[in-house]
Amino acid sequence: MELLLRPTTITRIKMIFYNLAVKAYSSLIFTASGFNTKAKLWINGRKNLFEHLQDWVFNDDRPIIWMHCASLGEFEQGRPVLEEIQFKHPDHRILLTFFSPSGFEVRKNYSGADFICYLPADTPFNAEHFVTMVKPKLTIFVKYEFWFNYIKELKAANLPIVIISAIFRPEQHFFKWYGAWFKKQLSLINRFYVQNQSSADLLNKIGIDHVIVSGDTRFDRVKEVAKNPKQYPIIEAFKANSKILIGGSTWPPDEALLAELWKSTPDNLKLIIAPHLIDEEHLKSIEQAFPGSTLRLSKADNDSARKAKILIVDSIGHLSHIYQYGDFALIGGGFGVGTHNILEAATFGLPVFFGPNHTKFQETTELAQLGGAFPINNSTEFTKAFQDLFNNPINQTIASKTCRDYIAKNTGATEIILSGIESYL
Repeated sequence: MELLLRPTTITRIKMIFYNLAVKAYSSLIFTASGFNTKAKLWINGRKNLFEHLQDWVFNDDRPIIWMHCASLGEFEQGRPVLEEIQFKHPDHRILLTFFSPSGFEVRKNYSGADFICYLPADTPFNAEHFVTMVKPKLTIFVKYEFWFNYIKELKAANLPIVIISAIFRPEQHFFKWYGAWFKKQLSLINRFYVQNQSSADLLNKIGIDHVIVSGDTRFDRVKEVAKNPKQYPIIEAFKANSKILIGGSTWPPDEALLAELWKSTPDNLKLIIAPHLIDEEHLKSIEQAFPGSTLRLSKADNDSARKAKILIVDSIGHLSHIYQYGDFALIGGGFGVGTHNILEAATFGLPVFFGPNHTKFQETTELAQLGGAFPINNSTEFTKAFQDLFNNPINQTIASKTCRDYIAKNTGATEIILSGIESYL
């Protein structure tokens, strides 16, 4: 069928299907907003957005740098670059947009940007209206964000676009036999800053050569957190002279592993559990799994913390700093959606454990090969691996040093990106 059509006709047809898919997704979110909290935030957060944005844009004539992040994880990757831009170019304004409520709701009061909002859905009208209004001097998309109407409008206006901390894999649609249209969209990006050489090689194979291997900016971010962590006197009281295992961004399968380990825990071990979801139902399920042993951080004082054995972090935004108090970490997500960020724990020298769904993350594979991380498949493996490490202080020290060294070796991406984008500013 495609061979009988002109390339321009094929492009139009595929763009029509893309736009229909975007509209269908928005409609599904709207329907779900009646009973789903995140969907409701997604819809309500975009109401009157253009009016508020317009007021901000026309209130100041300084040029705008726009960074877009899908969610909180991507924001943490973009943050080091954003803060360096803010420091070096105070004569510019920063516009920060999010796709997901889990990013916007946590960082909507972030002081490093001049205006923070949701990104309007990627329809032709929204993209044209947004780009015409904002006219960003530079647009920075973080990691995975490829919104083709926005890219098209930015390119048509001759406004530069870069992707930072990008990572590509052979199974992605860009590299499949049916991916020609998607490859063409990627060619509109002015420059890619990718995490590794394999990503650069994949792009090169489809004719995209404006690629720089910069590394992952998350290493710079976690290193900076480790230099200046927030202090938590209550957690200091909780720790006292004990060793601490931190369950970071845990889901129920991860918490089940901790509960099984807890049945044979040493006397001088305490737990901190920071679940990925902090709704009341989930918090109660954790408390039920550890009857009589838990204390919520929001209800703790120094005295109650000293007596507690398990501390539940029932608010968000603290975990990356709380790792400073840990000695080991079980990172959640590896039995479901995929392992969450292990670098936040590794930067403080915590040996990390995680479930089997981790192979798409370069750092989990590399750190496991080096001996600072320990993939596990079930509770039996976790209990054995943890106890072996806990009971061998020399191996603990080696694993901890391995984690710190790994972070130090991989920093520097922010500097590479900043030096490259200066030509656009």
